[in-house]
Amino acid sequence: MASVTVSSVIDAPVEKVWARIRDFNGLPSWHPRMVESHIEDGKAAEAIGCVRNFKVASGATIREKLLDFSDADFRVSYSIIETPQPISNHTATLQLRRVTDGERTYAEWSADFDAPADQADAVASGMGANVFQGGFNALKDHFSGKA
Repeated sequence: MASVTVSSVIDAPVEKVWARIRDFNGLPSWHPRMVESHIEDGKAAEAIGCVRNFKVASGATIREKLLDFSDADFRVSYSIIETPQPISNHTATLQLRRVTDGERTYAEWSADFDAPADQADAVASGMGANVFQGGFNALKDHFSGKA
């Protein structure tokens, strides 16, 4: 099993960062690589088991199932159920925590998945840099006023 974890500190209170990212269907509103999204079957975006179906900037379609959602813990977990990437058994968690030294947020995004041995490192690297760090960079730009 491959895994990737990316963490960052965002210069904004955890409540404000969570308000920006908490909508499971809202990736296109804050992540530059995601261009459109909808929740299948008319379910609520915070309903455990709902499926988001979204397109990335490259045109690929990805489907993800919500596994866990907690406003109290500033956490969302999901699994990829359809992707052009050579992965399976994927689970990911995006967790925010309050930084008590200033009005900042510690953000951590991690995933575990199966991939062919010769592709696992490249997939993990791409996921970490493009999806996870790319999302954190967009959040940092938003809260700094650059976006």
